[in-house]
Amino acid sequence: MNRGLILQFENLVQLRVACRQLRTLSYRKVYRAQWKPVQSSAHPVWSVLLYPQFWQKDKLISVALLQCRHLLCVPIYVSNSTQKMTVEELARAMGKDIDHIYEALLYTDVDLDSLEPDSVLYEDHIKLIVKKSGMKYKSAKLKEEKERENTDAVKRPPADPAVLTPRPPVVTILGHVDHGKTTLLDSLRKTQVASMEAGGITQHIGAFLVHLPSGEKITFLDTPGHAAFSAMRARGTNVTDIVILVVAAEDGVMQQTIESIQHAKNAGVPLILAINKCDKPEADPERVKKELLAHDVVCEEFGGDVQAVNISALKGENLMVLGEATVALAEMLELKADSTGLVEGTVIESRKDKGKGPVTTAIIQRGTLRKGCVLVAGKTWAKVRFMFDENGKAVDAASPGIPVEIMGWKEVPSAGDEILEVESEQRAHEVVAWRIYVEQQEKMKREMEVIEEKQKEHRMEYEKKQQKLVHLTWRQRKAVLYKANKHLMFSKPKERTEMDKNVLSVIVKGDVDGSVEAILNILDSYDAEDECKLDIIHFGMGDISETDINLAEAFNGVVFGFSVKANDSIKQLAAKKGIKIKLHNIIYKFIEDLKDELNSRLPPSVVENTIGEASVLNIFSVTVGKSKIPVAGCRVQKGLLDKKMKFKLIRNRDVIWKGSLSSLRHHKDDVQVIKTGMDCGLSLDKHIEFIIGDEIICYEEKEVQQTTSWDPGF
Repeated sequence: MNRGLILQFENLVQLRVACRQLRTLSYRKVYRAQWKPVQSSAHPVWSVLLYPQFWQKDKLISVALLQCRHLLCVPIYVSNSTQKMTVEELARAMGKDIDHIYEALLYTDVDLDSLEPDSVLYEDHIKLIVKKSGMKYKSAKLKEEKERENTDAVKRPPADPAVLTPRPPVVTILGHVDHGKTTLLDSLRKTQVASMEAGGITQHIGAFLVHLPSGEKITFLDTPGHAAFSAMRARGTNVTDIVILVVAAEDGVMQQTIESIQHAKNAGVPLILAINKCDKPEADPERVKKELLAHDVVCEEFGGDVQAVNISALKGENLMVLGEATVALAEMLELKADSTGLVEGTVIESRKDKGKGPVTTAIIQRGTLRKGCVLVAGKTWAKVRFMFDENGKAVDAASPGIPVEIMGWKEVPSAGDEILEVESEQRAHEVVAWRIYVEQQEKMKREMEVIEEKQKEHRMEYEKKQQKLVHLTWRQRKAVLYKANKHLMFSKPKERTEMDKNVLSVIVKGDVDGSVEAILNILDSYDAEDECKLDIIHFGMGDISETDINLAEAFNGVVFGFSVKANDSIKQLAAKKGIKIKLHNIIYKFIEDLKDELNSRLPPSVVENTIGEASVLNIFSVTVGKSKIPVAGCRVQKGLLDKKMKFKLIRNRDVIWKGSLSSLRHHKDDVQVIKTGMDCGLSLDKHIEFIIGDEIICYEEKEVQQTTSWDPGF
């Protein structure tokens, strides 16, 4: 028999086998959709059965290798205890849709007609599906993490009243900005703190021990009065016993005065009213007392329990009366503390000193702090190396109620953190490790909630898309999705060639933790992202460093410093790299400079400046060549019409046209300018029919620098 006939016969046999397989699949259903005999991507060699020219061995190998190059090797982990999954679970684990699982199970012993999303697949079928999908199968035993033992440090139980001893009262001075709080402290402790403060405004909290002539001791906390430092004032009242509310006699109750009263009420702390600047002619102490009645601050002369003292902090008048009132109130409160056992306290302020390293100002509330004590605060710890009082003098011990500056911290704790003494450095490590672990667990929990929410959104979006394709077969759905996403497969990501001009990247450096906190709180109120995006790429304490300059260069940012310095080498490096360094000592100037930088990032807006207005009194047309040009007879009502400028046609308050004039005539002469009260004829650079009563506006466009709409609130 002819060899060619034999080959044709073999081809027919193979084709018959293929057709028989197709017939067996033609009526199967998945999700009530008809299965059709279309080529399956899960079986690349299927086309070989239909096209005998691909039967050669070398071509089969090349096709297989081509397919293998596109396999994605992603491991799929299955629990060792069950080693089975539902169709839906497997699809989710593989990141595929359920149709993919059905496609991979073609030509197997699985009855696809009875297979549902909740049908269980066992290990052999799971391995087969994973292998066909170009992934790796791995059976892993899930580790059960043991619950970690709580090793945190906690406060001691309340002390026996028999061991309690009197302690100095902790007094916080609150009030509105520039009402004389720092001047009052300056007069009380006879030091020149106010002269060192920038602009006469306290920039961060300070703790001082004042010795009165009577021998009594009072610990004062001086809090900033500026609106930016609200959190610091609140923190001051949380560790205080008495609040002295300073109100200027000529200004009366102001915004921060009301806020200070609220802080005292929230902390349950009694008030003493100090009416300052009573030496001024315009002073009116009685008005201040009456204004405070509206805020539930009732002075003794009105039947209340708030002591009111008229003072002049600048001249030192009645300061002893204020001190006696404070001591008297402290005696009524019977302030006592346990000076034995492990130390407890609160971080009032923290900073990173160039020579001392991390330093904190703290108020001791229980126990006696000495050199060598091991302390924990937040997620850091310290072995006390040195302690200093408010004048920088080294001290050996600090008892309850005494403010002290502590050296020896490994990292800078946050202001407001609770200080607890522990038995050893090993114990301190355990406490810090536990707190870091708890924070990580909370962070993971928050991140998982976000991830689950995103997955839910994506799932809903996917199901919504699938619902639109439910009337199609699974193969038709894949074809539609391929066409819809084809442009994404071949598109290349755009390279970022230049920094976005509408983004201000800032680096914030401050002298102490509280200053940085206050600035970040202000920046958190930024609500003009649609105008210019504000991106805080780094913040911290200490002077401007080379790292800050390099970071600013990478992000095309600006370095802002508050009460910090930048040495000459840093300034030269910044100038060489074109990086701006903005240094300020006063908070409102800091914010003003920041707003100026934001304004510089905004694109200029075009403003129309009207030069003249004219009314259309008559209309006619002029023939030029073969076309008729509409001409308006006008009279200038206001200003002038300048042919060089831009014009617009207004009809019924709507702008019909904008552009230039093609001609401007007075009588029969071409002119450049028509003044008020003069008549003229004009035509536009576009064929537009005029109507009597139309208005012609002559204007010029000017670029004006935009300003940000962000209002930080002060």
